[in-house]
Amino acid sequence: MRILRWLGIVLAGLVAVVVAVAIAARFTDGGIAIFPGGALESGERVAGPEPDGDWSFARDVPEMKFQLVEPTQSRTVWLLVHDGRLFVVSGYMKTPVGRWWKKWPAQAERDGRAVVRIEGKRYERRAVRVHDRALFEALAAETRRKYHVPLTADAIENEEAWVFELRPR
Repeated sequence: MRILRWLGIVLAGLVAVVVAVAIAARFTDGGIAIFPGGALESGERVAGPEPDGDWSFARDVPEMKFQLVEPTQSRTVWLLVHDGRLFVVSGYMKTPVGRWWKKWPAQAERDGRAVVRIEGKRYERRAVRVHDRALFEALAAETRRKYHVPLTADAIENEEAWVFELRPR
């Protein structure tokens, strides 16, 4: 009985910490770990075309900050670069947790205006959902190379994962 009470206290403490971090993250510039944050405000704002015409510099960058303009909420996401183009993939779209947790892909389909921050620089982008099987093959291969995640083109085509290209606005 004493152990159950102790476990209950520990569990309640952990829940309180998670809730506090989730709330605090909403007020940060980029979020905290898996918790969404507020607007991306820090970092040099880069205007104009693609960086030097090519995103290849970001090929091995592990993560970027990604924010939709509406709603103004940022998150940390993985990024993919293929043929110099910048992409973001949202997985787990058909799982119960994914449907509950991942609101941004549907929001991006409605209004794709976005800001990304890579290595301290902010870029205004437009997230455009991709529906190209040949591109799915290449992006799935890049996901396996970079993140060691067994993503397949079939999973993307079956909408288990959604892919967005981050194009100029």
